[in-house]
Amino acid sequence: MGSVKMAAAALAAGVTFFAFSAHADGNLNLICSADVVICEQMEGAFEKETGISVNMVRLSSGETYAKIRAEARNPKTDIWWAGTGDPHLQAASEGLTLEYKSPMLGELQDWAVKQAESAGYRTVGVYAGALGWGYNTEIFKQKNFKEPKCWADLLDASYKGEVQIANPNSSGTAYTALATLVQIMGEDQAFDYLKKLNDNVSQYTKSGSAPVKAAARGETAIGIVFMHDAVAQTVEGFPVKSMAPCEGTGYEIGSMSIIKGAKNLDNAKKWYDWALSAAVQSKMKEAKSFQLPSNKTAEVPKEAPKFEDIKLIDYDFKTYGDPAKRKALLERWDREIGANAN
Repeated sequence: MGSVKMAAAALAAGVTFFAFSAHADGNLNLICSADVVICEQMEGAFEKETGISVNMVRLSSGETYAKIRAEARNPKTDIWWAGTGDPHLQAASEGLTLEYKSPMLGELQDWAVKQAESAGYRTVGVYAGALGWGYNTEIFKQKNFKEPKCWADLLDASYKGEVQIANPNSSGTAYTALATLVQIMGEDQAFDYLKKLNDNVSQYTKSGSAPVKAAARGETAIGIVFMHDAVAQTVEGFPVKSMAPCEGTGYEIGSMSIIKGAKNLDNAKKWYDWALSAAVQSKMKEAKSFQLPSNKTAEVPKEAPKFEDIKLIDYDFKTYGDPAKRKALLERWDREIGANAN
C-alpha cells in the first residue's frame, strides 16, 4: 500500500514514476469526436506503437461534453480527442478537464497554443478547419441551380428541402455555424436568417459531417459543414464542390483534453503528447482527414482548404465557448428553430 501512496504523491508532484506506470493495467478510455475513419486509424496506430489497449467511443463534441459532465463524479473517460474547441473550452471552464502542459507545446502553431493558454492549459488545439459547405454538382446541373457563394445565397427559394445542417445541440460543427452567424450578423439578425434558412433545410443531422455525406450520395444538394469534410468527399470521387462564404466564416480549432479524475492518467498523457507530434499529424490525410495540423512541422495535405484563401472572421472562442453564452444560444435555437424544424 505504501508504494501506491508514494506513487500517488509522485504523480501529484508531476514526477514520472516509471516503477508505478509499469504496473498500470495498460488501458486508455478514449472519446474521439472526429470522423470514425480517423478515430480508428489513431486508435490502431497508438495501440501498435505503445502496446496500450484503447477503448474508443466515437461521439460528437456536444454529446461528449454532456457525457463527461454527467460522469464528473466518477469519470469513465481518460482523454477526449478532437471535435470543435467550444465544448472543450466549456468543459475547461467548468473544471471537468485537467491542466496539462505538454512538452510538445513548443512545436505547435500559435492558434493551438493560444487555445491552450485561454483554457489554463486544460485543452489544446490539434487541428483547424474553416466552416463552409459542399454542394453536389450533378444535382445542381440537373436542377439548373445557381452556385451558392454567400450565406445569403442559401436562402434562395429554389433550394427548398435541399439543404442539410447538423443540430447545434449535438454537433460542434453546427454550434460553430450558429456562433459564426451571430458574430457576422448580430444575434437577432442571425436568428431571422436561420428561420428563413429553416424553410430550405430538409434535416438537422446529429453528426456535423453527415450533411455533406448526404450531398455526396445525392440525398440533398447542399451540406453546411467544415470545408475539410466536403473536400474529403471530393477526394473520394463524389461530385462535391466546396465553398467558403463570401461574407466571411468562422473556423474550428479541433481540440484535445484530459478528463479530470482520469483513471489512466499516465496513458492519457502519453496519448496527448503522441497526438501532438508531427509524425502522427502528418498521417491524418491517410484517413481522408484534410484539416490543418497544429504541429508546425506536420505535413499539410495538398487538398486541405488553406486559411489564406478564405475570408475568416476573428472568431471569439472565449465568448462562444463560455457555458452561459452557449446555453443561451442553444435554448434560443431550440425555441425558435428546433421547435419549427421540418
